[in-house]
Amino acid sequence: MVFEHRAQPLVPRAKFILRLLRRAMIAGGIIGASLGLGAVGYHVAEGFDWVDSILNATMILTGMGPASPLQTTAGKLFATFYALFSGIVFLTTAALVLGPVLHRLIHRFHWEGADEDERH
Repeated sequence: MVFEHRAQPLVPRAKFILRLLRRAMIAGGIIGASLGLGAVGYHVAEGFDWVDSILNATMILTGMGPASPLQTTAGKLFATFYALFSGIVFLTTAALVLGPVLHRLIHRFHWEGADEDERH
């Protein structure tokens, strides 16, 4: 997903909103898949029921920490790797959603600056 070049004008607001929505849907898919992976992992590795598995996966994915104490070595190892994975998911989704906003902000200042340079 390449954005407009600095020499091109800003895209219209409607196209920008669609770009943001597309990115948000991709980020939501990544978060949903990550949550599913975590729930299955807690269910298999620690033997939690599905509600507790989803709760623990959600808590780790959001950076809050586990909600239930872990009893097995497999559960502790899974939680360790899932926490590291969750950090990467957080950074990736933040970049996906904030990328177009930051690009538009920087592009706007650069484009307006380029117009001023051409006038002098």
